[in-house]
Amino acid sequence: MSTIKYDYIIVGAGAAGLNLALAMAADAFFEDKSILILDKDAKDKNDRTWSFWEKGTGNWDNIISKSWDKGLVKANGEYIPLNLKKYRYKTLRSADFYDHAKKTLPEPNFTWKTEQVQKIMQADEAAVVITDQQKYKANLVFDSRVPMSYSIKDDSYLNIAQHFKGWIIETEKPVFDDSMFTMMDFDLKDGESTSFTYILPFSPNRALVEFTYFSPDVVEESTYDDYLKKYISEHLQTDSYTILETEKGIIPMTNFPFEDYNQKHIIKIGTAGGWVKASSGYSFKNCERKSQNIIKFLKSKQEFYKDSTPVKYKHYDKIFLEVLTKENHFGEELFYRMYKNNSIQTIFRFLDEKSSFQEDLKIIMNLSSSPFIKGFMRHLKSGFNT
Repeated sequence: MSTIKYDYIIVGAGAAGLNLALAMAADAFFEDKSILILDKDAKDKNDRTWSFWEKGTGNWDNIISKSWDKGLVKANGEYIPLNLKKYRYKTLRSADFYDHAKKTLPEPNFTWKTEQVQKIMQADEAAVVITDQQKYKANLVFDSRVPMSYSIKDDSYLNIAQHFKGWIIETEKPVFDDSMFTMMDFDLKDGESTSFTYILPFSPNRALVEFTYFSPDVVEESTYDDYLKKYISEHLQTDSYTILETEKGIIPMTNFPFEDYNQKHIIKIGTAGGWVKASSGYSFKNCERKSQNIIKFLKSKQEFYKDSTPVKYKHYDKIFLEVLTKENHFGEELFYRMYKNNSIQTIFRFLDEKSSFQEDLKIIMNLSSSPFIKGFMRHLKSGFNT
């Protein structure tokens, strides 16, 4: 089998891989570079919905499905309004993102192949990628495959999952207020678990309704279906609807050191690179930011950093994970206090890792829970150094 050479290979055409590819395409530095994108899937279907917040206009405004300037959280029987002010909460269909990437990435610089990657090997001066059809070599491979050594059942690290199933439904009568999204509705829960309903309304009679868990253990698929049906029937008060699309997923929320798996010629990206915010499960904007960091690294020709996340945020994430791992029943109360006692702008800055220490302290102290404060004080005493 002959070996085909590229400058860069991107393994995985998801949010991380395509954010990186589009960032390369937008930078003149890569005009004379050859870039191969490999994915086992043709990426011609809508398999997920990405949501994110940002101020003002952004890179994806021409392809987003909808944006909102207000939302709500329902917890402890109380409605908590979210006035986003200068922020907008935006949602993007993966099919639109894939289509945009295919139309934007220029040939012949970019080649997209639908092949199953079987193995990636580090060599002396390059990395070798073997697929079910071909052998490739590149100076750098950006690999979105989660390391085989990672397992959500590994007790060596804090591990929970954001696991969910959602339906885009169309109802016969208007049941949604499409001027606001629902970040978390805890009115319907699975026992004492941290579980809630998430709603993105696109019109008065069409929305994504998703039942989500933050928990150490996933559930049977029928369980998601049961809670979705129950929520739509009892809380939206309609049984007349059509399921237009279905999406589901499992997102690791963990302090597993994914960045330790970077090598000289193989760099982990996406979930495999630790790009998912451990305490929230959000990743799309992180993919955009981390891709820009990689572009700067490639142009500087310096050794790749392991992780650019400030140490204090690693500790904050660890505190959240400790509480949700050891006291999962506390989730509703935790999020109630966070959204009740802090502005959504402060929370967004905190989750974007752009908050001041004063803002961090306010969020932590406003949670005023015994497990959370104990965790914070323990990490504070350690000097946030480990």
